[in-house]
Amino acid sequence: MNAATANLLTLLAENGRLGKINQVINLYKLIMAANRGEVVCEVITAKPLETDMKNKLESALKGFLKKGQTILLTTKIDPSIIGGMLVSIGDKYIDMSIASKIKKYNDLIQATV
Repeated sequence: MNAATANLLTLLAENGRLGKINQVINLYKLIMAANRGEVVCEVITAKPLETDMKNKLESALKGFLKKGQTILLTTKIDPSIIGGMLVSIGDKYIDMSIASKIKKYNDLIQATV
């Protein structure tokens, strides 16, 4: 084990934060990806994306990147969004889910009643 890694683990243990090691690892991965010019993108849909649709989505998302950057696309499934998708690319977040539209319309109806 690297001495810096051992020091980090010791420090986390001494401060009662060893349970946060997964967060530290994930943030380190994010920092290293940014250093390599990789942009983390997460897409959440109600059902699995077909390969063709995933490729089209990846091509469209590449339009948001700067020169020299590459995309690290991960997809997740969440049936509670009903349809549409949630997209997180870098520090941007776009909610195009049906569930959020339904909530917005319900709130408008409640406000007028």
